[in-house]
Amino acid sequence: MTSVSHLDGTPVVERHPGPNPGVVAVVFTALFLASLVPVTLIVSETHFPSPLQSPEEMVAYFRSEAAKVRFCAFLQFGSSVPLGIFAATMASRLWFHRARAAGVAIALLGGLAASTFVAISALAQWTIAQPGIAEDAGLTRALYFLIFSTGGPGYSVPLGLLIAGISVTAGIMRLLPRWLAIFGVVLGVIGELSSLSLVVPGALFLIPLTRFPGFLWLIAAGFRLPSVRAVES
Repeated sequence: MTSVSHLDGTPVVERHPGPNPGVVAVVFTALFLASLVPVTLIVSETHFPSPLQSPEEMVAYFRSEAAKVRFCAFLQFGSSVPLGIFAATMASRLWFHRARAAGVAIALLGGLAASTFVAISALAQWTIAQPGIAEDAGLTRALYFLIFSTGGPGYSVPLGLLIAGISVTAGIMRLLPRWLAIFGVVLGVIGELSSLSLVVPGALFLIPLTRFPGFLWLIAAGFRLPSVRAVES
């Protein structure tokens, strides 16, 4: 920690050493959103299949769009790194503010798990897009559901823990605006409920409902969580 003092009598403060988590969240969001472009209707008449599509459609997509899937996998794998850095930095900053609640450890667990599942999903995408893999329909479907499970609820559930853990702890300590803390708790609950998508197909909408508002929350919280504290005399 670095100390900053002033000759005019203003309080001495300590600054948390580490990257700006708001900037890190922007990098994560930019990489992840960029990864979606090649596999959406923006650049093609087909899009990455959903679990509700037929097996034939799934297999046909990966046979015809392997190059786009590989590029998507590359960017998503890259996005997993800043997500992990964000979680570690936010936890460290809360500890810097002397947070003692279990929510910090829960947030760190959720963030590292979310980062890991994004990486696993991306590597499974890279695998399914390799020459010859999509020729085996059974293997293609198995890899697809691994991609969905790790990149869907496997990501949104621990992301909910990350957001809720930070929100509750920082909200109680008044380190984040009340509205942002409440928004984070709501997102955290939605993230946990997204696990229902594994058994209830109608709950699939909870995954993007966690993911996309979650981008905004990560950026906002990263910039709003204070990086300095007053030095105790």
